[in-house]
Amino acid sequence: MGKQVLKLNFLIAVLILILSFGFSYIKKTNDVHLVFSATPQPLKYDVAMTHEKKETVNPPFLGKSFNGFKEALAHSESRGNYFVVNSLGYMGKYQFGASAMKAVGVTSKEEFLNNPEIQEKAFEAILQRNKWILRDYIEQYSGKTVGGVKVTESGILAAAHLAGARNVKRFLRSYGEQGFKDAFGTSIRYYMSKFAGYDVSHIKPFRKARI
Repeated sequence: MGKQVLKLNFLIAVLILILSFGFSYIKKTNDVHLVFSATPQPLKYDVAMTHEKKETVNPPFLGKSFNGFKEALAHSESRGNYFVVNSLGYMGKYQFGASAMKAVGVTSKEEFLNNPEIQEKAFEAILQRNKWILRDYIEQYSGKTVGGVKVTESGILAAAHLAGARNVKRFLRSYGEQGFKDAFGTSIRYYMSKFAGYDVSHIKPFRKARI
């Protein structure tokens, strides 16, 4: 009889031990589950972009030089990436469209996209063309305030790169009443202000400039 009592007590002790361990394990498991099932905060993918918009886009040592103009504009267009194509098909560091490439003599989009030297030559050629088209407007409006923006030669050329020379003419003739925004909401007024005051004097107006 004594042996049976001892055996029963032993079994009860083992059972209590097992149950205690089990509840402890369940509690720990649930605790872990609660930690990992908590709803995470949404990732803020726009943080970097917001920060970049507040930065000065051209490296300080380039200042208002022509290289400063090129790099600032390229940063705004593509973050300076020669090999990018945007959702609308604009290509390269300066985001050339098909008509601009054709105008300066680009015959192969693939070669254009993969050749930084061609892109740099194409950019200077399109500046020369736009400067020729807008030469009278540069002379007439430079130094004036149009649509709340002080007009400069570099601002006009940057705006023409964004919107085309024809839209820049309309903007200036209407004193800012006839504006333009691209598919991403960027306006002539914004580009004319953002890229004002750079030295683009060495760019010579040339109607037939090609690479």
